[in-house]
Amino acid sequence: MAELMTDDQVTEALRSLPSWSAQEDSLTRIVELKSFTQAIQVVNRVAEIAENDDHHPDIDIRWRTLTFRVSTHSKGGVTALDISLASEIDGVVDALD
Repeated sequence: MAELMTDDQVTEALRSLPSWSAQEDSLTRIVELKSFTQAIQVVNRVAEIAENDDHHPDIDIRWRTLTFRVSTHSKGGVTALDISLASEIDGVVDALD
C-alpha cells in the first residue's frame, strides 16, 4: 500500500501538477468545460481510469464545472496513488484542447 506523503513531498509533486492545489488532506482541481455534455464525458473517462487503477477521486459536478479531489482515504491523506491519478486526470482534460 502507498505511504502517506509529507507536506514537503506533496509540495514538490505539485510542481509537476500546476493545475492542482493541496487542500486539507487531498489534492484539488477545478475544471470548467465548454458544456455539460463535455463535463460528463470527462467524468466518464476518469471513471474508467479510476476503475482500472482501483483508486477513485471525489468528483463534484456543477453544470459544466467539475471539482476533482484525490486522497487515499485509508491513509488519511495524499499518497503517490493520488499524484498518479491527478496526472491521469490532467491527461483527460488536456486531451480536450
